[in-house]
Amino acid sequence: MDILEERRRSSDLGHALRTFTPSPYRGAPPLSAGALNRTVLESQYLRYVTKEVAMETGESVDLVREEASGILDEMSQNLQLGFIRLLGFTLSKVFKRLFSHININQEGLNRLQQAIQESPVILMPNHRSYVDFLVLSYILFTYDLPIPVIAAGIPLMDMKMVGEILRRSGAFFIRRAIGSDKLYWAVLSEYVKTIVRTGYAPVEFYVEGLRSRTLKSLTPKLGMMHMVLEPFLKGEVYDITLVPISISYDRVLEESLLAHELLGVPKPRETTMGLLKARRVLEEDYGSMHVYFGMPLSVRQLTKGRVDRCEYNLLPRDLPQRPSVETQECVSWLAQQVIRVQEQSSILSPWSLMACLVLQDHQNTDPGTQLTGEEREKGLSWELLTQRTLWLKGLAISFGARLDWPEQPPENQVMASSMALHRSVIRCHQGRVTLLEEEGPVGAGPFTTEEGVVRRARAVLMVAAYRNQALHVFIRPAMLALAIHTTRSSQREDIYSYFRFLLDLFSNDFIFITGRSSQDFEEACSLLRKCGAVQTSQQEVTSPEEGQRTTSFLRALLQPFIDAYQVVFSHLCLEDVEVFTERQMVPAVRSLATKLLLSGELTSCDALSSDTQKNVLSALLRLGAVTRLRTAEHSEFRANKPAISRLADTLAGRLPVQTAPNPRL
Repeated sequence: MDILEERRRSSDLGHALRTFTPSPYRGAPPLSAGALNRTVLESQYLRYVTKEVAMETGESVDLVREEASGILDEMSQNLQLGFIRLLGFTLSKVFKRLFSHININQEGLNRLQQAIQESPVILMPNHRSYVDFLVLSYILFTYDLPIPVIAAGIPLMDMKMVGEILRRSGAFFIRRAIGSDKLYWAVLSEYVKTIVRTGYAPVEFYVEGLRSRTLKSLTPKLGMMHMVLEPFLKGEVYDITLVPISISYDRVLEESLLAHELLGVPKPRETTMGLLKARRVLEEDYGSMHVYFGMPLSVRQLTKGRVDRCEYNLLPRDLPQRPSVETQECVSWLAQQVIRVQEQSSILSPWSLMACLVLQDHQNTDPGTQLTGEEREKGLSWELLTQRTLWLKGLAISFGARLDWPEQPPENQVMASSMALHRSVIRCHQGRVTLLEEEGPVGAGPFTTEEGVVRRARAVLMVAAYRNQALHVFIRPAMLALAIHTTRSSQREDIYSYFRFLLDLFSNDFIFITGRSSQDFEEACSLLRKCGAVQTSQQEVTSPEEGQRTTSFLRALLQPFIDAYQVVFSHLCLEDVEVFTERQMVPAVRSLATKLLLSGELTSCDALSSDTQKNVLSALLRLGAVTRLRTAEHSEFRANKPAISRLADTLAGRLPVQTAPNPRL
C-alpha cells in the first residue's frame, strides 16, 4: 500500500493537525519526559554506580550525581506532539518530492498495532540512508500508532535548530566513542531500560549500529541489544517484542557520497548548513521506498532453553551485573535473527538484478556469451542485458526473493525505467549499456592514471551497492557453487568442509546465524537442486552441464570479494609489513589494488572499498591470523604471515581445508 497516494489527494496540513489518539502499551502509566528523567536519576542502579564512581575518582557523590544529570540532559529526548505534527507536515512535502511511492505492508502494521498493546516493543529497522531516521515516525503517526523514541548519534544533536527539532520528535542522542566511561554507560543503560520497563514508548534503534555504506547488512552491534533485553532477563517485564523492519530504496539519496567515503574521502560533518545545501536532492527522482514490517519476535519464546535467567536472581536487580557467556551468545544470536528477517523482507528493484549482470560484464567474469574486444569497449548490448535480467529474475524468485516488478508495462520498459533512475552512473546509447566515469571539476587539468582508476571506481562502487542489495538471496547457493568448483570434488564431506570455511571467512561481510552452517548448506543444496544446478545424494553433490550457467553466475557474484580478500592477504604478507594500524593498512591496500587494476591483474574495484578492507582485517583477527597489540594511543596489529598465506592458498584451492572449522558455525 502506497501511503503517499492519500497525501497527493488531500491536505498535508489537515493530515498533520488531525486527531492523534494512539493506543499505548497496556498498563503503561502516562509519563512526561521530565518524569522519565527523574525516574532514571532516582533509580537504585544509578545511585549505586554514582557512589562507585565517586569512590574511584575521589569526587563527592553530589558532584558525580550532578555530572550524571548533565549527561542525561544532553542525551534525553523530549517528545512533543506539536513537533511531530510539524514533522508530519514537512515530511509529507519532502517525501512527495523525493519518492514516487512509499510502499508499506498493511498486515505488518496490523501485527505491530497488536504487539504494542501487549508488551514493550523494540523497532529494529536496517539503516541505509538518513531518510530511515524519521520515516518510521511518519508512518506510525499516519496510522495512529505510538511514536517511538529513537537512538541517534550525537552529531545530529549539534546541528543548529535541527538537533532540537529531532529531540522533540523523539530522538535521544548517544556519543559515538563512549569507551570505558562507566558513568555514561550507566546513565545510558538505565535510561533505555527505564523506557522499556515502563512502556513509555516503543524504542527504535539500528542493530547494525551504523548506516551501511555498501547497502548490505553489517555485523550487529550488541550494546543496545543488551540494554533493551535486560528488563526481560531480570524478570522486570513478562516479554519484549522485537519487530524487524526492512527499508529498501530504488535509489539511495547519498549514493555518490557513500561511494566517495568508501574510496577514502572523509565523511562530511552533519550541519544545518549542509542540510540546506542538500536541497538540490529535491530536484531528483529516487523512485520508490519500501518499508516492510516483519513478523514480531517474542523474546520470551526465542530465548526459551537458550538462556538461564536464574543467574539474575543471585544479585539484587539494581546492582550492575556482567552478562554470562551464555547470555552474550544468546543476545548475539537474537541480533542475527533480526538481520536475517530484515534481509528476507527486503524488496529488490529490477535495477538490483541488472546491477549484478552489468558488473559481471564490466569485470569480464560473466558466464554468458563472450563479447569481442570492440563490443566490450562499447559496453553490453541492451538486448543481451534484457535476456539475462529476465533469466535472473526467474532465478531470484525461485530462491525466495521479493521483487518490485510491475506486471502491467512490458518487461523491457520496466527495466529501462528502473535504470533511468541511475543515469548519473550508467547509460544506454545506441543499444549499448555502459558505465559512466565521474567528471572532474570544470577547468581541471588532465588527471593521472591512478586518478582515472578512482573515477571509474566511483561508478562501479555505486552500482555495486545495488548489487549488494540482492546478495542475501544468492550468497548461500553461491558459496556452494564455489565450493564445488574449488574443491574439484563430488564428495559431500569435502564440499561441506570448504563451504564452512567460506562461511567462517566471509562472516564479517555477510551475516550468518551462529550454529546454522549445516542448515545453510542444506538450504543451498535445495535451492540449486530445485533449479537443476546441482544433483545430490547422501554422499555426493555434483553440478551437471545444464546447471553451468547458474553456478557460473553465482561464482562470479563472489569473485569481487575473493579478489578483495586476496589483495589484503598479499599486502599483509609483504616483507616490510610487520606491525601496522588500520589507518596505515587501508591506504596501502588501496594503493596496491590500484596498481593491480592498472596492470590488469585485478578486474574488480571492490578491493578499493575501505569497508571491505576493514572486514578482511576483522576476519583475520577472528581467525587468529592477525593479533591486536593494544597501546596507550591506538590499536596496532601484527600479521601472522604463515597463517595468512595458508588462508590465501585455501581460498584459492591450492590447499585443502586443514584446520577444524569454527565450532560457532
